[in-house]
Amino acid sequence: MRAIYPVLLCLLLGLQPALASDIEREKRLAEQTEELIFDGEVVYLQAGDHEFMNIYTEAVTDEARGAVIILHGRGYHPDWKQVAKPLRLGLPEQGWTTLSMQMPVLDKQAKFYDYLPILPEAFPRIEAGIDYLKEQGFEKIVLIAHSCSVHMVMAWIDANRFRDIDAFIGVGMGATDYQQPMKKPLPLDQITVPVLDVYGAKEYPAVVNGAAQRLEFIEQAGNKKSRQIMVPQADHYFSGEDKALLEVVSEWMQGL
Repeated sequence: MRAIYPVLLCLLLGLQPALASDIEREKRLAEQTEELIFDGEVVYLQAGDHEFMNIYTEAVTDEARGAVIILHGRGYHPDWKQVAKPLRLGLPEQGWTTLSMQMPVLDKQAKFYDYLPILPEAFPRIEAGIDYLKEQGFEKIVLIAHSCSVHMVMAWIDANRFRDIDAFIGVGMGATDYQQPMKKPLPLDQITVPVLDVYGAKEYPAVVNGAAQRLEFIEQAGNKKSRQIMVPQADHYFSGEDKALLEVVSEWMQGL
């Protein structure tokens, strides 16, 4: 049996992990971000005793396909200009309503291992987003996570809380910091809904080197719609490759 994330031991024992993320920094990010939102509606959702910011952007086409939850990279915010914002604004033009979500953050110097203890803080946020979209009447919900948020989703799966998602897209999956390897493989073999693994050829070594194992696990899950796609000119943040990322994601989602 694979080793589990150490922080999940408390969950398996029925204990509630202490809140450890930087709430004050998150509040500052929310205040700064909210002032600059012109496309979309800021929505605050409840996760335990904490309200967190989301940006809800409705589809602008006549054909409504469903809704997408977008989880940004480490230490950023729902309108982050790389990955999160291009998808938040681009997918509505393809018929998808988006809910871009504020994920737990630490200080700017925090590394991958610093984030491991706060991964469970993402669970109620993901679930609050799912519930909100279901309340809006959406029946098809896709979850997109980038970089560190992929680890949050994987911990959610390990905690046996995965639910009500019709597809999962991981962007830059398996990213870590120098001399901080993952404690265990990503549990992609446990995701039976369609999975898209998209990464850049100029990615971090951990992402590129882990591609073969990720594909093996995805194939073990057995969903025929699942794919792994490498974008030739892209780095981890898809710098200058926003259109390529949107094209890969939207084309794959058309087959859901």
